[in-house]
Amino acid sequence: MSAKSSTPSLGLLQMSMSESMEANYAVARELARSAASQGADVICLPELFTSPYFCRETQDASIYIKGLRPKALWAESIPGETSRFLSELAKELSVVLVGGSFYEQAEDNFYNTSLIFETDGTLLGTYRKIHIPQDECFFEKDYFSEGDLGYLVCDTSVGRIGVLICYDQWFPEAARSLALMGAEIIFYPTAIATVAHLGEAEGNWQEAWENVQRGHAIANGVVVAASNRVGTEGDSDFWGGSFVIDAFGKTLARSDSTQGVLLQEVDLAHGKDVRDGWGFLRNRRPDTYGQLNK
Repeated sequence: MSAKSSTPSLGLLQMSMSESMEANYAVARELARSAASQGADVICLPELFTSPYFCRETQDASIYIKGLRPKALWAESIPGETSRFLSELAKELSVVLVGGSFYEQAEDNFYNTSLIFETDGTLLGTYRKIHIPQDECFFEKDYFSEGDLGYLVCDTSVGRIGVLICYDQWFPEAARSLALMGAEIIFYPTAIATVAHLGEAEGNWQEAWENVQRGHAIANGVVVAASNRVGTEGDSDFWGGSFVIDAFGKTLARSDSTQGVLLQEVDLAHGKDVRDGWGFLRNRRPDTYGQLNK
């Protein structure tokens, strides 16, 4: 493992997915090679990068109880084709790789799962999405069990990194948990969209999505990086807008709504300065937080 840099370069892959897993691998490989050629030290893919966002449609969850594999829904085990692809990609490019997420089958259970790999292709850790939404066009409880492995932070050659997945991003407890585990960077592989027939009565969804994660960055003194998918799937418009936010809430870089790579260097020493100077972690009062566990 090479010496860690205090200013690693993050490469976020913003992708549009097709029905073909092999085609999606090819796009991911092309974009990752582009990111690495531009100096990325760590690369992150979007949520469910091997497939369309199939959770737009409801599904009879009883088939999972019977242990049946839904037709054409790209479920696979670990190790499997996707874990091998990601391991080989990390090793080829000599980058730390946050493997977006994919549809994992573990015996009779199905999960939304992210893998983190070191530069030599070694699997460092597995995270199964803990917070699962169930809203119109985001029917994820029909497809995924709640993650059962707990939160994940890995010590890598680019620093201590953690991963959460999409809907996890709305929960401050998840980000705080990773910060308490020593995360310096939190990656959020994401599949978030506006839905034409639903509208945005509450306000601008994309602004809220970025703003809540800005709060996580500040409150925890960590870099936050979100990699979203793009493209129109049915009535859902995945807006992209992948971003990198520093440890005091400044948006350092933001993508548009097209497929491509977002590259941004971050300063991990700045995060330490924020954590040391503002004391949000050391001045916590867990003895007053009992309501959080009710």
